[in-house]
Amino acid sequence: MANQQRAKARNGAELFIQALENEGVKYLFAVPGEENLDFLEALRTSNIQLVLNRHEQAAGFMAATYGRLTGQVGICLSTLGPGATNLVTAAAYAQLGAMPMMMISGQKPIKSSKQGLFQILDVVDLMRPLTKYTRQISNANTIPAKVREAFRLASEERPGAVHLELPEDIAAEAPGPDTHIFKPSDARRPSASGKSLEMACDMLRQARHPVIMIGAGANRKRVSQALLHLVNVTGIPFFTTQMGKGVVDERHPGYLGNAALSAGDFVHCAIDRADLVINVGHDVVEKPPFFMTPGGKKVIHVNFSAADVDPVYFPQHEVVGDIANSVEYMAENCGHCSNHDFTGLMEVKQAVDAHLQDRAEDGRFPVIPQRIVHDVRRVMPEDGIIALDNGMYKLWFARNYPAYDNNTVLLDNALASMGAGLPSAMMASMLYPELKVMAVCGDGGFMMNSQELETAVRLNLNLVVLIINDSAYGMIKWKQSQEGFENFGLDYQNPDFVKYAESYGASGHHVTRTEDLRPTLKAALAAGGVHLVDVPVDYSENRRVFDEELAELTCRL
Repeated sequence: MANQQRAKARNGAELFIQALENEGVKYLFAVPGEENLDFLEALRTSNIQLVLNRHEQAAGFMAATYGRLTGQVGICLSTLGPGATNLVTAAAYAQLGAMPMMMISGQKPIKSSKQGLFQILDVVDLMRPLTKYTRQISNANTIPAKVREAFRLASEERPGAVHLELPEDIAAEAPGPDTHIFKPSDARRPSASGKSLEMACDMLRQARHPVIMIGAGANRKRVSQALLHLVNVTGIPFFTTQMGKGVVDERHPGYLGNAALSAGDFVHCAIDRADLVINVGHDVVEKPPFFMTPGGKKVIHVNFSAADVDPVYFPQHEVVGDIANSVEYMAENCGHCSNHDFTGLMEVKQAVDAHLQDRAEDGRFPVIPQRIVHDVRRVMPEDGIIALDNGMYKLWFARNYPAYDNNTVLLDNALASMGAGLPSAMMASMLYPELKVMAVCGDGGFMMNSQELETAVRLNLNLVVLIINDSAYGMIKWKQSQEGFENFGLDYQNPDFVKYAESYGASGHHVTRTEDLRPTLKAALAAGGVHLVDVPVDYSENRRVFDEELAELTCRL
């Protein structure tokens, strides 16, 4: 362990860093302040890499994405007051999205301070509703225990955000001679009971038209392998929630589509025809992929934890325990059932496949969303990663972009915060420098953390940032139109994105013809470095497809 090689900690800050090293921390994302200076000095001689961000929210998004991609706890640091409040959105992002993340914030001295209440907020209470664990450290001797407990809770299912406040005088305080670091636990998640698993198999055998729904909690390598086994053994068709994309390769013949909408899409025709939904890894934090009704189809909840009681989700049976173990048991023991009939479900698949090809190579300019998604998929390799910000294009990518592996489409359908796309893509590029990575952002979401382009350039990342530009908050305009309101209050002007990128040392590209989009993206991915590609979008397709065409076509099935 790293801490065994270092000298005994002289102060609380060094002890904190040693505790982080003991947990295997590799990166720390930060916007430090004067209250963090002892901590920063301890970090200087550590083997933990400091990533200096330009905004605390982006530091938190990167830490959360590290947790999402690795399953290990991502770490971010801020000062007190406004630094800590800037982490609030990232805390909610990690907490709702089940991403293990620890926030560390500074504070004025708590034993003796001559600055009154300057910049002082009760950050611990502020973080309480947004985290699994939040504490102020009031004694240097307690640092190792609090760090170990925070890591345990952050990574324990359901993962989420934790917070520790390190006051300036505690960071400088010498720990006692008997203070020691706690070894990380290797506790395994419990398996579901045999009785609940066998009952699930009985329900599956009795069903005529079962279907599998794959949610965010299944986005783990072991679960992917187990689910592929289950699908292949039983032949049961499957669909995904937005955050379940790629858990099973979406080129699989049993893939029915993505529930990007809560109702009224082709996949909901399949759900309507099913008499049993095996829900693997979805919970109600993610926007509902369908709505349950009393007396409707049966649902089996397969997850790490029990289902929340909710008016639109009340499963008739629950299999609670390690998801991979549960799914593997079902694959090995439920068997292929001769009474299953997937004819109606596969009719839906044919309609989905035909619909998703419609207008995929349309040559209109500005470019329509279907063409943008099609061209991005064509230029991205099978193992390439796209990180979506939040906006109208997220629905198009969720529906139209086939994912081939888990966590190759990073999107957030829990907090659904704008501004997360660029930092998420940066984290993916840092972790996997050998892979092609693209951030897909609307102009609105990009500008919320666009300053991190400087960070990406400074880190020498290989990253393409695709800006889908409509000079408006496009999703809200669509909703405004749906509600019958006049177009008002949602349009704005943008900078020249090429000059903006170049001012940070990145390369910028305007797409002025539809046929130039694909070669521009391909060249940017091949060149390396940070590239920004600005493409105008024609969002008239939102209303035509989602409000008109789907209503007509899905009613025919």
